[in-house]
Amino acid sequence: MKKSISIAVLSFALCTASMKASTFKTPETVPNAIVKLDKPEGLNSFCHAILKGKVDVVKNMIALGEDVNQKSLGLTPAIFAARYNKTEILEILIANGADLKVKSDRKHGIKRYAELSKAKEALVVIDKNWKS
Repeated sequence: MKKSISIAVLSFALCTASMKASTFKTPETVPNAIVKLDKPEGLNSFCHAILKGKVDVVKNMIALGEDVNQKSLGLTPAIFAARYNKTEILEILIANGADLKVKSDRKHGIKRYAELSKAKEALVVIDKNWKS
């Protein structure tokens, strides 16, 4: 009896061990919904730097001629900065000619994105720089 119980326990342990090994997936086999993307597909490098809060990178890219009004994923760089409350970057974009009145491809303005994201500091910067 002890022998059959031992065999059963051992075979169960081997089955679960092999099942764990067979269910392990490499990042290439995991669906995109599960994998945390470092940079969402289609997002340009400029807007990615804004999302990450890389002030120096944003300044350097502007100095190299990056268009501060070029949309990525339907949003302007200023909308990205406002949506994620990156106020220092938003002020840099405005100082370099960002147009706050350009709407997203979904027809929402920068204020709307800041409001939905509860980005209060960004709203202050937007209101301060809004030109009628």
